[in-house]
Amino acid sequence: MTVFRELSQHILDIFENGAHAGASLMHIDIEEDLPQDRLSITIQDNGHGMDAEMLQHITDPWVTTRTTRKVGLGIPFLKQTAEMCGGEFSIRSTPGVGTLTRATFQHSHIDRPPLGDLAGTLLCMIVGYPGVDIVYRRRVAEREFTLDTREIREILGEDVPLSDPDVLGFLRETLETGLRELGKN
Repeated sequence: MTVFRELSQHILDIFENGAHAGASLMHIDIEEDLPQDRLSITIQDNGHGMDAEMLQHITDPWVTTRTTRKVGLGIPFLKQTAEMCGGEFSIRSTPGVGTLTRATFQHSHIDRPPLGDLAGTLLCMIVGYPGVDIVYRRRVAEREFTLDTREIREILGEDVPLSDPDVLGFLRETLETGLRELGKN
């Protein structure tokens, strides 16, 4: 059984669900509201979406659309983790429009997993799913960092893929610097 030790692993799992559902654009928003002691993760895709019946059973680990295994643990674990850490979980989906997944946590909860290696996770998404654009926004208090792969693709042009080693080095440095700056007072 897979256990997610970092929230970045949950984010990757939800991202992969959207990518497998045909998403071409994913919005990943992480907000740390320290005065309210809240951490929110919202992931929205423009994939195929789910019908009401699938949506009703999505938090059941024995329900999955995957053919490689008969269990789907990512969403049930995220829901359980959020609720266990004083938060909430919700998922909305519309066929032909996409899916919005949101998990909140008590930021200071002793059992809340760390966010983990977000820069590395985002780079895995970019390399592993080159047909999916990502708008990543992270907010801590009044400070905000945003990375939009559509903007980077526009600057690079069609001849240079985001998976080019030089581009990946630039992206890693940009992500790490941006995320580090969010932690400064």
